[in-house]
Amino acid sequence: MMKIATTQVWVHDQDEALAFYTQKLGMEIREDVTVAEMGNFRWLTVAPVGQTDVSIVLMAIPGPPMMDPETTAQVRDLMAKGFAGTVFLTTDDCQQSYDRLRALGVEFTEAPEQRPYGIDAGFRDPSGNSIRLTQVMELASS
Repeated sequence: MMKIATTQVWVHDQDEALAFYTQKLGMEIREDVTVAEMGNFRWLTVAPVGQTDVSIVLMAIPGPPMMDPETTAQVRDLMAKGFAGTVFLTTDDCQQSYDRLRALGVEFTEAPEQRPYGIDAGFRDPSGNSIRLTQVMELASS
């Protein structure tokens, strides 16, 4: 059986992203390793407290030789538009989580709204990545 262990979001500044994901979203650091032999490449992962089977890599946008300048610019452009990827978070109470995160300075792009699948809100991290916050409603079986 295959399982998702790690996913990745591009970030402009790993320290800024780390502060956002830990101090505002309440996640914990899983790994923070700098590999000198790879040009001081930093492997930085975070995850929700208590969710041990998955983590998010906060990946700095690489330059050459991994990405040419044109590709780097395209990634940055997609991030600015909120289309470089999305993190989907669930919560037991979307309105309460929304209120708590706004009090911490998180700027939402969409307030909580009732949808067919539950209550959903949207915001972005400091690098522009889209994050959805959803209180999932149990759907009736057909």
